[in-house]
Amino acid sequence: MALVAAILLVLVLLGFYLSWRATRLDRLHHRVETARAALDAALLRRAAAVLGLAAADGLDPAVARSLADAANSARRAGEGERELAESELSRTLRGSLDGAEPPDTLAPHLDEVAVAARGVHLARVFHNDAVADTRRARRSRLIRLLRLAGTAGLPEYFEMDDRPPRR
Repeated sequence: MALVAAILLVLVLLGFYLSWRATRLDRLHHRVETARAALDAALLRRAAAVLGLAAADGLDPAVARSLADAANSARRAGEGERELAESELSRTLRGSLDGAEPPDTLAPHLDEVAVAARGVHLARVFHNDAVADTRRARRSRLIRLLRLAGTAGLPEYFEMDDRPPRR
């Protein structure tokens, strides 16, 4: 009788442990989704700030056009092209604003772009950290053997050039 009780106790504890692992993995996947939504929002805020800068008075028309084109390309990019388009927007921003002394009328727009660029960097770091934690948890033999990840896809890192322009 004691042997049956011990086996049942071990099975119950194993069940609790597996349930905890599955729940933890689900929370990690949810964290990745939330971080990705925050990253998407930050990228859209940066594109809107760049479009606001491009529409502002005092900016060279050729620079304004290139900034607007890069921002619109980044906003319209598909899932597979998004990283490249966002990197191109970062490079265009740096190429357009680094080294030139902008007029004082552009200061509020430049501040908004700088804040949005910092937000993109932070959101990307949080997203990639969440992806790394989830991938690390999914590498466990137990998770793979029992297929505790279910049908959830393996999350991907978001790699882009997010260095802001110097001011």
